[in-house]
Amino acid sequence: MESLSEILKSVLDPSRLQQAEEKSRQLLADPLVVKWRMKYPQVTDSELKLNMNRVYQYIKEYNSCSRCPGLEDCPNDMQGHYTLLSAETVNGATHIYDQKVSCKKFMAKQAQDAIRSRIRSFYVDERSLEQGYSADEILTMDRKRVKAVNALMKYIDETKENGLLAKGLYLSGSFGTGKTFLMCYMLHELAKAGYTGAIVYMPDFSEDLKAMFNEPARLKDTIDMLKDTDLLIFDDIGAENMNPWLRDHVLGTILNYRMNRKPTFFTSNYDLDGLEKHFSFTSRDGEEEFKGQRIMDRIRHFVDVIAVTGANKRGR
Repeated sequence: MESLSEILKSVLDPSRLQQAEEKSRQLLADPLVVKWRMKYPQVTDSELKLNMNRVYQYIKEYNSCSRCPGLEDCPNDMQGHYTLLSAETVNGATHIYDQKVSCKKFMAKQAQDAIRSRIRSFYVDERSLEQGYSADEILTMDRKRVKAVNALMKYIDETKENGLLAKGLYLSGSFGTGKTFLMCYMLHELAKAGYTGAIVYMPDFSEDLKAMFNEPARLKDTIDMLKDTDLLIFDDIGAENMNPWLRDHVLGTILNYRMNRKPTFFTSNYDLDGLEKHFSFTSRDGEEEFKGQRIMDRIRHFVDVIAVTGANKRGR
């Protein structure tokens, strides 16, 4: 550590003082500072020299933002922020102030994080929810599914205009036609409008429920969340191993609660009649046509069916 005498020597060193003066002249001549002084003509050279650290930080971070390497590699002292200088004269005395201001990239990330925080996913690839979406790209990606996309867009617009609708959507179609992708797009668009949502991949969800037998609190929390979220999507319904408990006490409970309260959505390789047959047979109890009909009454009358056609896009 330097002694006090050494510090004093460095302060009094003529060469050091000369370097400091030269640095001050360079900063005061910087085009950014010249422009800033036009906005605050009351600020004098001496006042600026008293605030050289602020001026230096202002110039340094402005230049960093001009060559922005991206939010993750932001070199500024506070990631996603830059220094803003201002001046104010009170009772004849001028004071220079600095403050940290969020950049556009940081604010965009905050907005995106807020959107993402409204969406819960269970066993669905997170990349499906985190990617950017373009309505034009969705419309032109596969001309064969334009009718389905238009119906989805109409539903999104009506929800934004009128609030949550009484009915959800049932997207049926072959493997790989983009049913899950379209549902994730809907979730993303309506999350931007402030709605919460959840998407559940049914084959994995049905298996995980078995583990919840020994975790009743977790099971209750999961069911309550799925009952209460604004938008609920059961993805690939009909592909799960159906059992009476899943059908009657989990799906039945959730759907019964949401009827006439909040819309529920489905994607499936089955049409509605095919799904009813799926629900009417369990590996334990065999054929149970009445119970299949009963749960379908909680689906059939509360969805509009959209057939999603087109080419299989998996593996492309």
